[in-house]
Amino acid sequence: MKAMKKKKVMFIASTGGHLNELLQLKPLFEHYNYHIVTEKTSSNLSLKNKYGKKINYVIYGTKDHPFTYIFKLFFNCWIELFVYLKTRPRYIVTTGAHIAGPMCLIGKFFGTKIIFIETFANSSSKTITGKIVYKFADLFIVQWESMLELYPKAKFYGSLF
Repeated sequence: MKAMKKKKVMFIASTGGHLNELLQLKPLFEHYNYHIVTEKTSSNLSLKNKYGKKINYVIYGTKDHPFTYIFKLFFNCWIELFVYLKTRPRYIVTTGAHIAGPMCLIGKFFGTKIIFIETFANSSSKTITGKIVYKFADLFIVQWESMLELYPKAKFYGSLF
């Protein structure tokens, strides 16, 4: 009998809380041919030891420095396109934020299914990335039931924590 091939899934999130939320999904990793994308920071370098070739980094940028942020975001789009073409995921799962938006757009362009999990940090307002990705996500999940008022087509399954 032919063994079933694992589906390719990309997990992408910005550093910090978004990445922490995404890594709560780690029990799912073993069920998929997974790949992780996040920003390269000193706190994330140890992930390379843990995940090896299953992780890629993009340039860390913060909106606190708007001038350089624009250039980093643009450059990250090219890095993300390269990573996407290298991995060709069937699904993209993300908890946001800014690095996730371009990857979701790239994925949608190539027919990848997008699963967006709105951050736990927001219980009463939309995130910028959430506002954009909500329009085309195949599955949009909120972690607070109250967020269903803001995202009526979303699904509520509880929190990742």
